Amino acid sequence: MLKRMIATLAMVPALAWAEPDPADWNAVLKEARGQTVYWNAWGGSTTTNDFIAWVGQRVTEEFGVTLEHVKLSNTGDAVSRVLAEKQAGQDSGGAIDLIWINGPNFAAMKEADLLFGPFAEQLPNWALVDVEGKPVRADFTVPTDGMESPWATAQVVFMYDTADMEPLEDMDALLGWAKDNPGRFTYPQPPDFLGTTFLKQALYGVLDDTAPLLVPVEQADYDAVTAPLWDFLDQLTPHLWRQGRAYPQTGPRQIQLLADDEISLAISFSPGEASTAIAKHQLPDTVRTFVPGGGSIANASFVAIPYNASAKTGAMVVADFLLSPQVQARALDPAHLGYGTVLDVAALPEAERALFNEVDLGIATLSPEALGPALPEPHPSWMTRIEADWIDRYGVTR
Repeated sequence: MLKRMIATLAMVPALAWAEPDPADWNAVLKEARGQTVYWNAWGGSTTTNDFIAWVGQRVTEEFGVTLEHVKLSNTGDAVSRVLAEKQAGQDSGGAIDLIWINGPNFAAMKEADLLFGPFAEQLPNWALVDVEGKPVRADFTVPTDGMESPWATAQVVFMYDTADMEPLEDMDALLGWAKDNPGRFTYPQPPDFLGTTFLKQALYGVLDDTAPLLVPVEQADYDAVTAPLWDFLDQLTPHLWRQGRAYPQTGPRQIQLLADDEISLAISFSPGEASTAIAKHQLPDTVRTFVPGGGSIANASFVAIPYNASAKTGAMVVADFLLSPQVQARALDPAHLGYGTVLDVAALPEAERALFNEVDLGIATLSPEALGPALPEPHPSWMTRIEADWIDRYGVTR
């Protein structure tokens, strides 16, 4: 249904309406004061929710903008809401002002002309962004074209309990370890984004040629490319937690299994997540992290503004504030969030660099050098196709 709506709306000519100009930042700040910004963002983590609440407090104090966190379990719900509003002709006064978004959801909104912009590269703090070293101008291979603003980076790591095991070099080693230690590994159930991320990381690990992953799936031999993945999963699944007959529904539930010593190995998309969980006494201090020898998938988290948002200027103020050194340093700190920064820290003035130098990354966080190669996200069409096939093959409701 969502794809049909997007295809239909993409054929509708774009409407013209007056938009706030991010280049006139003083006017943006003036108009934003007093606005309420409804930020639709994943709400499945207490740590993340607390961070967003802190951002809300700060933008109220500094800019007079009220931030309301609309907690999502599935970002696609927000995309569907904007699609429905456009279909109904509601081209202003939309219910959503800002969305934490990336991957297929961004691609879908961009294709259907559902985004305000370009605005990102005109934000004052964009000048601080590391456009050369961070994946901030493409989202799952799709050019952002200034239609979304980055606010964090992430890279896949595996959290493991050193009381039970050693780091694993690659997917072959993971499979061998799982066979020797049945029930001690699992991953969130797709379509949870972290579960699907494991499938993509596994695909990178079993392929000799990964180039097809960077183009739309329709341009590749899907069956041939994915055959090694299904062979790997066919062997792995019987040795998973509960023999692969059940999966944790979310990343936090997976962490709870690790904390309860039901599993010894878990996937994360945040290099600092383990340290954050240890600091909050949610994981034992024997937990550490590793990445496979060939590297791991990395991406950026973005925020985007729907074309019909009610508080566009307020949303731009929030997006710009997320790029400020004070916010980026706090997000890096495992005691608060443990996300990677999108800024070029080395180019910051000394006082602002000090904010990052003072951050204790925590006992389980790998240094940027130890994270190894950052693998690009596959084109979003791969995730959609693989996710659907996984549900057909291994879904517990089959």
